[in-house]
Amino acid sequence: MSKNLRALAATACYQVVDQGKSLSEVLQKAQQELDSPLDKALLQEICFGVMRYLPQLETVCQKLMDKPLVKHLRPLQFLIYVGLYQLKFLRVPDHAAIGETVEAARALKGQSLTGLINAILRSVQRQPEVFDFSQAPLAVQYNHPGWIIQQLQQAYPEQWQQILAENQQKAPLWLRVNQLRTTPEAYLAALAEQGIAASQPFDYLPCALLLEQASDVTLLPGYAEGWFSVQDGAAQHAAYFLGARNKDSVLDACCAPGGKTCHILELAPEADVLALDKDPRRLDRVYDNLDRLGLDARVMAADAADPDDWAGFQTFDRILLDVPCSATGVIRRHPDIRWLRKKTDIAPLVELQQQILRKIWPLLKPDAELLYATCSVLPEENLQQIQAFLAEHPDAKLIPLAASHSQLHWQILPGQQQMDGFFYAKLRKTKR
Repeated sequence: MSKNLRALAATACYQVVDQGKSLSEVLQKAQQELDSPLDKALLQEICFGVMRYLPQLETVCQKLMDKPLVKHLRPLQFLIYVGLYQLKFLRVPDHAAIGETVEAARALKGQSLTGLINAILRSVQRQPEVFDFSQAPLAVQYNHPGWIIQQLQQAYPEQWQQILAENQQKAPLWLRVNQLRTTPEAYLAALAEQGIAASQPFDYLPCALLLEQASDVTLLPGYAEGWFSVQDGAAQHAAYFLGARNKDSVLDACCAPGGKTCHILELAPEADVLALDKDPRRLDRVYDNLDRLGLDARVMAADAADPDDWAGFQTFDRILLDVPCSATGVIRRHPDIRWLRKKTDIAPLVELQQQILRKIWPLLKPDAELLYATCSVLPEENLQQIQAFLAEHPDAKLIPLAASHSQLHWQILPGQQQMDGFFYAKLRKTKR
């Protein structure tokens, strides 16, 4: 029997914000409590929405409550946010949004607070002006922590507002056609047969398809047969820029969940690919993806920052270094990042990226190439990182990313050509 959807949403949001858990992790568990696909979709919509608009929802509550609920009542505070999000942003009838939210309070053992919750939601129904934030602090106006706003203002003085606005949008659905199983043309035709509209935004990446509307990917044609993968358009550039060929030895140094590993093998099925990740649990997804797509790689649980433990005498023709980062480029896809990531996280991440770059560089053969990638928009993780590395390593040279991309580095901003925020730079090891 399904549990109360709003109660599940409130509990999931509480676990993210107060307990620091990942939204994708808690949402997956919560969805297992529901039977209907529509209910699962609504649960995701509400959780994502509360994460996107949390400062504004908190501010409305501050106007209407003497003080926030604390301690064991915190899940009920998030239930109020769930109710407010429905009233303001969803096409749920007001009476249903209020009634269902009050009912959810009972499911959360908040019987004594049903009157309060009902009164707050009805106040918002009567006073829509409480959602006017034109005079509010920037963190409330833009629904981002102040430190992220300051970083973006400094790095992108002309574009910071656009980046914040894009982060509030729902991410589109991109697919990558597995060219070993079908062709982009055949797959577009299969989608069209089901009435699903899609386009090919990049001539040089014909397997990258952008769907006009999001869909349950497991219901798309050829999912079980491995005809496609879900991968954002920005991430699909990684294997393309890497340029691995058949027979190359390739290291994917921080590989989970395996999307880029699989793409490398789709483009060069006879490449010898070592897929590495520090977290053994995350490698389960890598194995699943390789299996579904019919691909083969050597997979290893190991730390890219400590190759003495695993590399032996191996060297590589191509290395993909998609390093751990702030993930500030994928906030629209993972709206909880803005609440999980802290300003104090950035300096240790930059240090870790430097360490991985320095430690992995000796594994690259002379005349071979390394692609550095992040899903960050912060310069200290991206261009500044590469500039510092070049200053230390005279045998490293920046080279154009690809024939179609003559620039020496590329910072993709969120929403640019409907892609996530990403950074790429390609280094060649020169013979000394």
